[in-house]
This record gives sequence, C-alpha cells and structure tokens, in this order.
Amino acid sequence: MSRQLLHTPEGVRDIYAEECARKMAVQNKIQKIFHLYGYQNIETPTYEFFDIFKKERGSANTREMYKFFDRENNTLVLRPDMTPPIARCVAKYFMDETGPLRLCYLGQTYLNGASYQGRLNETTQTGAELIGDDSSDGDAEMIAMVIDALKSTGLQEFQVELGQVEFYRGLVEEAGMDEETSNQLQELIENKNYFGVEELLTEQTMPEEQKRVFLKLPELFGDIEKIRLARSMTANKRSLQAIDRLERVQEILDSYGLGDYVSYDLGMLSKYSYYTGIIFKAYTYGTGEYLVTGGRYDKLLVQFGKNTPAVGFAIVVDRLMLALSRQRIVTKVDRVEQMVLYEPGARTKAVGLAKHFRTEGQAVQLIRKPVDQSVTEYVSYARRHQMRMLLYLTGEGEQVTEYQVESGQIKMRNWEEYF
Repeated sequence: MSRQLLHTPEGVRDIYAEECARKMAVQNKIQKIFHLYGYQNIETPTYEFFDIFKKERGSANTREMYKFFDRENNTLVLRPDMTPPIARCVAKYFMDETGPLRLCYLGQTYLNGASYQGRLNETTQTGAELIGDDSSDGDAEMIAMVIDALKSTGLQEFQVELGQVEFYRGLVEEAGMDEETSNQLQELIENKNYFGVEELLTEQTMPEEQKRVFLKLPELFGDIEKIRLARSMTANKRSLQAIDRLERVQEILDSYGLGDYVSYDLGMLSKYSYYTGIIFKAYTYGTGEYLVTGGRYDKLLVQFGKNTPAVGFAIVVDRLMLALSRQRIVTKVDRVEQMVLYEPGARTKAVGLAKHFRTEGQAVQLIRKPVDQSVTEYVSYARRHQMRMLLYLTGEGEQVTEYQVESGQIKMRNWEEYF
C-alpha cells in the first residue's frame, strides 16, 4: 500500500522531540522571570471578533489577518497580536481596579505574511503587560524584565534598542503634516532611507530648520549621549519631554545594573499606531529580525472603556530559539533515561518498578514486550532516543536484566535491589 505524505500548510511547522523539549524549557525559564517580577498569567482566546483588531485600534494590517465567519456571520480573526485582547480582557474584568495590574502570557499569534519568504505565519509569543502605571519606573521595569528574561535562556550578547514615538510626533505636529505624509515619512525614517526622506521633504512647505531635524532622525541612534544631542535640534516641548523620559529610564536601568544592554534610536517608529511613548526592540546575532518588541500604549485601553496607561512587550520565542541554536547555546532538558520492558507475567512487578522511579522524580517508559519482537530491537530503540538504561523483566518479574544502552553492558539483578 502506497503511503501518502501529509504536509503542513505554508507558514507553519511541526516542532517535536528534543526541539520541542528545548522550546518548552526556554519558555519555562522566561515565565519564571515574569513570576519573580510579580506578574500573573492570563490566557485569551485564539480567535476574537474582528473589531478587536480593526484599523482604528492600530493593530496589524487587516490584509495579513486570518479571517473567517461564525454561524451568525460575525467576522472572526485568529489573533495577530496579543496586546488588544489583553486590553479587552482588562477592561472587562478589571474595570474598577485602580491599582497596577501585572499580567504575563504565553500563546500563539497568526499573521498571513506569505510575501515574506521564510517567515512563519504562526509564532509563539510570551510577554508581559503592566497596566495602570504611567511612570518611567514602569518603562524601566519592562526593559529590565526583558533583559533578565533573555539572560535566563543563556543568551548574553544582545542589545535592547529604545525609541520614543513622541519625539517624532511632536515634530510632525509642529510641522502641520497630514497623516498620509506622516506615515510615508515614518516608514522612510525607520528604514533609514535618507534619500527617500530628503525627496519627500522637498515637496513639503515647512521651515528649513524643521526639515533638517527630520533629515537627521535616521542618524539619531547610539548611546544616551548621542540622543541628548537631539535637544539642540528642536525647541518643541513634546519632543523635548520625550528625551527627558529616555534619560530617566536610562538612570533607572543603571540602578538595576543593566544600563549597558541598552542603546537608543529616535528613528525607530513602530508600525503599531497604538504606541504612545517609549518603544523598544531587542536584537542579537544569528537572526536578522528582532527577538522582542514592546512599548507604551496609554491610549489603547480607553478604546475598550477603561482609561488607564499601559506598557508591555512580546518575546518571539521561535526567533529566540533560532538565535540560541545558531549561537550554539545549549538548553538542558529532562530526557527519558530509562525503559522498563516486561513480559505479561511480570506486569505487576514492572508497574511497581516504574511507579518507584516516578515517585523518585525519574521519567520512565513502561512497555509490554510483544511476542514477535526481540529485546535487541528495544535496546536499539532506547539508543535512538538517547536513553541510558533498559530494564527487562521476564517470568513473574523477580529477575531483572539490566542493559546499559551506551556501553552495552548487561547485568542480572533482583527486583528488590531497586528499592
């Protein structure tokens, strides 16, 4: 009979065996950091009503969303972004809460990015949201948590790049620029397209000193001293307040002892329009894309009925795993190291032996040996799955044949010796 090979759709993949174990171990390390910072887990549905992610919310491009209909003909969407669902959830269940909420999550997001070769359409994200805190201390806590989370996975060489969307928006407001032009200019600046910025500005009627600031934006990146130079380029109050905020965040991160992990880029402008202040991304070598994205979104929750500030971030776990692999950073995982193989008459003893190992915290596979298969086949199976030992119980199970899988040594032991 011919075997039909079943494939996954484009943009998704299976993760199994040791790779899956490593991914889960990394996720657990990150979640532990979140919990140490006092964050509690929240789960939202995999799909939501389309309105949660509509254009006015400033979320993902609608053309990249996976949309479908329920039986009442409502448009539903596989979540492309974790932040709007959490904002909806907070507005629903914590409307009267006046103190800060610290929430963390782990889940899948879905974006139909077929035009981007090699990019997964289904990704795992884990992150945190601090709701109800509009301070620079809240901003710094987010960035400190990102740094500690990445370090917990074994990653050491990475950088968190900070921007401030209010600096750019202050300049746009002062120049009286319309939304369409502002969006075009934002994309050019973020792509460091100097010539494109210059060409677009030649078509605008604004003072030359304002044009010079926009032209300089793609170059305003580096350490905090480089960002302080932006003070001399504008007198715009909104833009200067953005610089003040970055300086305060740097001061707080220095008190955490994490200031060296941070750099700045005033030309970093997120595609998500719900960001209202500080924004940041984390990068490392071994992957061409950011590992972490986040920022402040003080005006998002009010769209769901709760007027409160917020800041948060998402770690793209799949990209992090790729970086760890390419940097040859080993994630230790708990393997199944032993197998108890038994003949039918030895079942009671075999179950007792397996139960003993599990009580001791040792993983074990319990397998009844079919008549038509040899012990040698199971030793080979154990070797393929990197097990250390196979225990074979015959008769009524009093005698145990112990196979040391790697060395090939065989010992005869009594059942009682394992207790």
